[in-house]
Amino acid sequence: MIKITLPDGSIREFQEGITPLEVAKNISEGLARNVISASINGVQRELSTPITADANLTLYTWNDDLGKKAFWHSSAHLLAQAILQKYPNAKLTIGPPIEKGFYYDVDFGDETFQEKDFAEIEKIMLENAKKASEFHLYPVSKNEALETFKGNEFKIELIQNLADGEITFCKHEDFVDLCRGGHIPHTGLVKAVKVNSAAGAYWRGNEKNPQLTRVYGISFPKQKDLTEYLEWLEETKKRDHRKLGKELELFAFSENVGAGLPLWLPKGTTLRKKLENFLTEAQKKAGYEFVMSPHIGNVDLYKKSGHYDKYGEDSFQTIKTPHAGEEFMLKPMNCPHHCEIYKVKQWSYKDLPARYAEFGTVYRYEKSGELHGLTRVRGFTQDDAHIFCTPDQLLPEFEKVIDLVMYVFKNLGFEDFVAQISLRDPDNKEKYIGSDENWEKAESAIITAAKNKSLNTVVEYGEAAFYGPKLDFMVNDALGRKWQLGTIQVDYNLPERFELTYTGADNEKHRPVMIHRAPFGSMERFIAILLENTAGDLPLWLSPVPVILLPISEKSMEYAEIVKTQLDSAGISSKIDGRNEKAGRKIRDAEMEKIPYMLILGEKEAQENSVSIRKHKSGDLGGMSLQAFISQFLNESKPEFTF
Repeated sequence: MIKITLPDGSIREFQEGITPLEVAKNISEGLARNVISASINGVQRELSTPITADANLTLYTWNDDLGKKAFWHSSAHLLAQAILQKYPNAKLTIGPPIEKGFYYDVDFGDETFQEKDFAEIEKIMLENAKKASEFHLYPVSKNEALETFKGNEFKIELIQNLADGEITFCKHEDFVDLCRGGHIPHTGLVKAVKVNSAAGAYWRGNEKNPQLTRVYGISFPKQKDLTEYLEWLEETKKRDHRKLGKELELFAFSENVGAGLPLWLPKGTTLRKKLENFLTEAQKKAGYEFVMSPHIGNVDLYKKSGHYDKYGEDSFQTIKTPHAGEEFMLKPMNCPHHCEIYKVKQWSYKDLPARYAEFGTVYRYEKSGELHGLTRVRGFTQDDAHIFCTPDQLLPEFEKVIDLVMYVFKNLGFEDFVAQISLRDPDNKEKYIGSDENWEKAESAIITAAKNKSLNTVVEYGEAAFYGPKLDFMVNDALGRKWQLGTIQVDYNLPERFELTYTGADNEKHRPVMIHRAPFGSMERFIAILLENTAGDLPLWLSPVPVILLPISEKSMEYAEIVKTQLDSAGISSKIDGRNEKAGRKIRDAEMEKIPYMLILGEKEAQENSVSIRKHKSGDLGGMSLQAFISQFLNESKPEFTF
């Protein structure tokens, strides 16, 4: 007999060789009908896998993330099978599941895969799915694997990097693929499919390698699920920050300037400045001082910090001067500069903590195929700050930063989130810098602070920064998508690398602890997510143009100028729509621009020194005196929560 430990901690005894599906049947017939995948000792396996020793077992249904992973992994095999049926000369490479669906990278050779082919591929996939073919995973020798894929140089490369004895194939019907496993029981579970798109992708992500076609798809166990997904997809298109950025005239990109380098238009710059001012005021109250650092630095600075080794391949080429052999880099991170600022003076424990904040622009050379609007750019501004403190101050300082992040999230509507405690991979410590002792102290502080603040947390191993563990805030937006927004990191290592010190109460030199934090993360990415979460309907206090004045005729233009002057004096931004258009057209256009307040001005309003008010998405609110509107607006246009 063997012992099977289930996620709830219960232990059951079974005959050796029992499968996960048989365990599910033992628990309940309902579970057995719905289970589609399992993990044995943390490794995802097929439901037919025999369990031959004591083990931890987790069973997954479609409602579990790992259940969807197995479903979409299996569907990628269906996609590859369908592609080969339509394009027999195509060469398959890899096809993993992703957060929403799956993809397969394919070399179509001289043939072209186009959008007009999507429907036919979907039809073939569903026809094959109806056959309910079982997924069968089995081991093969290296020689057999090489022989099977001898005409496919991509598969050959993958196989050459595997050792004899660790190669497995997966077969369903007459289709065979190189695969490590983790499938649903059979293809019949796939009831609905959609080929979403096709895009170029370099083999193994290297621009020096051949370009392939990446075919994206998604599948579901019910047609109803696909219908809901397509509705969700339409909503995401409406909320796409690239579309909104163009419509609302916030930002733009220019080939002449360069890919991944956004240009901020006047309205977008106003939005950025409002966000910066919002956080600046909170940071002042929290005791931060503001610093500035250059956009470039000597390459030796980043070698010393470790960022050259970490980001060297992802950075722009170094800048070499014609004289003296100097070599510079575009700044990949702000922290080395802040360490040098700390070193300018001698510190006592009585002076700490030192809190340095900067909206610092940094640069990374992202591959062109990975650029995406504002969420993946080559130049971005971090709301960066670094706290230098004593070990005794670490926990309270970390908790204060959590308070600051919560202040940001509450005022910007990010209420559905999980705090991810990102620790180093205990089985691969070589990719991190620093001693085990310092890592243990840093990880302990983060875990304690999160507990003290009653955060909803998850622990992820291997997600730490190379210099220290961190607390990442994983936010679910209005469409249920997960984003990483805000991060707090504990670092014992950079203070050692830069030989930072302070004089303690014992009159001896000590190392400070460093806290890295960025509630927004990057301004670009944060604004993109904010736009998509709100569908462009920003809070009143953030709106680039909160008020528009709509004179109904040329006779009212003089009064519109008077109103604008009084609004300006009260600190309220506004603009006048002086076009020779009917009021209805002006109102429609203001609605499209998502301007919160429209003040309609005619002869009556001019005589009474009043305004007729329309509110975005709410309609006509009636009239009131101009001063009453100003008072109401000023009360309404403040962040809801104070720091």
